[in-house]
Amino acid sequence: MKKYLLTAVMLFASLWIFAQNDSTRPRSISTQALPRANDHFMLQLGHTQWTGAPDSLQFGGLPRSFNMYFLFDFPFKTNPKLSTAIGAGIATDNVYFDKMSVDLTSSATNLAFRDVSDTNHFKKYKVATTYVEAPIELRFRSNPANDKKSFKAALGVKVGLLVGAHTKGKELQNRANNRIGDYTEKLESKRYFNNNRISFTGRIGYGNLGLFGSYSATPLFREGVAAQIRPLTIGITLSGL
Repeated sequence: MKKYLLTAVMLFASLWIFAQNDSTRPRSISTQALPRANDHFMLQLGHTQWTGAPDSLQFGGLPRSFNMYFLFDFPFKTNPKLSTAIGAGIATDNVYFDKMSVDLTSSATNLAFRDVSDTNHFKKYKVATTYVEAPIELRFRSNPANDKKSFKAALGVKVGLLVGAHTKGKELQNRANNRIGDYTEKLESKRYFNNNRISFTGRIGYGNLGLFGSYSATPLFREGVAAQIRPLTIGITLSGL
């Protein structure tokens, strides 16, 4: 964990120093290194996959993520097409399973993923996580004077803190997939999860619409309790303000 956090800090420091001290371009074209009203607000809807998950896990439904961030954009003094952005926001992941249960509230050392196809199970079942995140980006805009008619690209990292994790099952069924009752079960526990997450991110788009990708450099679960699973998310970004 320490090496990932150190990498993120060093990347941010490098971007900031370069943005403020680049002397390779004439000062006559410089802009004020103050926050500007470009892509302050970002909404992201994505498809999430658990990379590194064992074949025994049976996924179902549509795994998805929803992220919301507010960022400040700082243009480079020597090139207004480039900028750094920092901010904060919320990131949620919902991964669905097919006839399986995940015992987050167990006291066992290892996290159990159980196949429940031969017994009572939920028709819909998911593992959901919520993080508070601080994204840092290096941005490029082809037309910084008109954000809505600009090609955009960004690379960055996100440092996150886990604030919630739970499983949720809806509509209990028997082994023949016949409905037993309209029953909902929600169990909450962060015991098996890493409390911190560092993700590498990338975005590309035009105007207020774009595509994004995010890959977790840190495992989802604590070492030794489950497979070294790292979420990978791709999706669409809506930005503005």
